[in-house]
Amino acid sequence: MKVLIAGGAGFIGSTIASCLLDAGHHPVILDNLVTGRREFCAGRSFYEGDIADPAVLDRIFADHPDIEAVVHCAALIVVPESVERPIHYYRENVAKTLDLVDRLIGKGVTRFVFSSSASIYEPGEDFSVDEDSAISAQSPYARTKLVVEQMLTDIAAATPLRVLSLRYFNPIGADPKMRTGLQLPAPSHALGKLVAAYHAGQPFPVTGLDYPTRDGSGIRDYVHVWDLAGAHLRAVEVFDTLFTDDSRYQVINLGTGTGTTVLEFVEAFNQVVDTPVEIEAAPRRPGDSVGAYTRSTRAADLLGWRAEHTVADGIRDSLAWVEQRDRLLPDLE
Repeated sequence: MKVLIAGGAGFIGSTIASCLLDAGHHPVILDNLVTGRREFCAGRSFYEGDIADPAVLDRIFADHPDIEAVVHCAALIVVPESVERPIHYYRENVAKTLDLVDRLIGKGVTRFVFSSSASIYEPGEDFSVDEDSAISAQSPYARTKLVVEQMLTDIAAATPLRVLSLRYFNPIGADPKMRTGLQLPAPSHALGKLVAAYHAGQPFPVTGLDYPTRDGSGIRDYVHVWDLAGAHLRAVEVFDTLFTDDSRYQVINLGTGTGTTVLEFVEAFNQVVDTPVEIEAAPRRPGDSVGAYTRSTRAADLLGWRAEHTVADGIRDSLAWVEQRDRLLPDLE
């Protein structure tokens, strides 16, 4: 099967491409390389360009008229930046997705997998959520994901397009074969900052110790990126079974089902490394929320998918990737 991956040169998109390749499928990559890496596209069908550029989409479908599904991973994702630059985030994440979908429908695409986010949820009292939980997006970034989901719901109801929104929790790790991994020199998420603190011999700032959790730190559902990629593989392979004539839009959570606080995550990290990292209290960042974890079994029921890697696996693979990264991406130094 040929699958177009918008944003396929980024951390998650490139890992999905590797997973598809390993399963015998043919990923076609579209990426403007704003954060993605050309190195992650070596030996793959790659088109450099913007998802809203009709010329590049025309070229892709002229070269690959047999594309059967599209996975849309292209987005800006840094929460504090979205607070500072909301217009930029709405343009890139919402307006350009509308242009992309409009063009895809014109090309006859009917299978569309959207990379959404669990940050749109309002957690319950125990911070767990399922696909029917209340929605309360707390940052401009999260609201762009919510707006796109609402937009896609309306489009699926009125066109031949069918949409599967996969709501990610907190990706960690790297491709276990070390082909790809996090490509940013200064990652904004907890594990990236934790690895940086470890290598620098500095304390790790825990942003917020006043949340109503068991230890005061935020709570997350850390899912290995290779498990996420496997869920996308299953999604495109069983896509047609997920829909009926009366149901053209589907939502599935992708998480481990286990809530891990930030302090517990630091403890897990320290059990993997040789020199423990100390912590220091820091204020919440703009747009931060307490977090959530999934209690849903929908991914298992509909996709036959469950996360197989542990938090420790994700930490080990992230550390191994950082050791390899400078060779593959030397300009990050």
